Amino acid sequence: MKSKKQIYIALVLLIAIAAIAYIITQNKNTPVHRDYTEIEESGILRIVTDLNPIGYFVSSDTVAGFNYELLQALQQFTKIKFEVSVQNSLDKNFEGLKTGKYDLVACNIPINSSLKNEYNFTEAIINNRLVLVQRKAEFNHNIEPIRNHLDLGKKTLYVSADSPSIFRLQNLSHEIGDTIFIIEDDTYQANQLALMVAAGEIDYTVCDIKTAESLSKKIPELDINTDIGFTHFEAWAVRANSPVLLDSLNTWINKFKVTKEYTNILKRYYK
Repeated sequence: MKSKKQIYIALVLLIAIAAIAYIITQNKNTPVHRDYTEIEESGILRIVTDLNPIGYFVSSDTVAGFNYELLQALQQFTKIKFEVSVQNSLDKNFEGLKTGKYDLVACNIPINSSLKNEYNFTEAIINNRLVLVQRKAEFNHNIEPIRNHLDLGKKTLYVSADSPSIFRLQNLSHEIGDTIFIIEDDTYQANQLALMVAAGEIDYTVCDIKTAESLSKKIPELDINTDIGFTHFEAWAVRANSPVLLDSLNTWINKFKVTKEYTNILKRYYK
């Protein structure tokens, strides 16, 4: 049998390990304080965006996209260097924001009240709305596309994992008083799911109207004429405790949105 001294030492070690684990967990979940002053001193603004065919993408050896060009324009107004990462999980982007891995989430994020409790959104980058992506009747055994939200009851919709559209679909399910089955796909993005709809591999997905219009021009099978939500504003996000960074970004956004350069970027990717 172990002596009382050995048991005592073992208990002390277990308590110490538990305490260390608790401290690490608390530190991980506690937002860091890194506002404009700290960012300027470090000389680096840590940015994360998502890879998609409109916002940020690679074509041959060239990086392009709506958010990419906005960041390029923003870079001209500051000496702070940009360190850009790509991560398609919105949850991981926000977690990285909270822990200080990132300072700015430069994705088109629909502004909603639940997220505003934890993060600060910039001035709107663009306005948008969600649409149902389905097949036209002539490509779907003459089955007419859904036009009434009530008909979405008991239907299965595929969306990208962590997609902001999940919030809207959950609310819509409550509004119609019926279940909308939502399958989160952790492999494919909205544009890829739309291709799967066109191919008949799945029946429904949702997509923002800007992306949907771009896709429908190339894929005649797709019907994008059923709105899922009202027009909403989309913006970038920073930590709630980075008010000076937020103010600096808002000042630039408000000035840039009235320029011809912004209009040209908008037309290039959305019209």
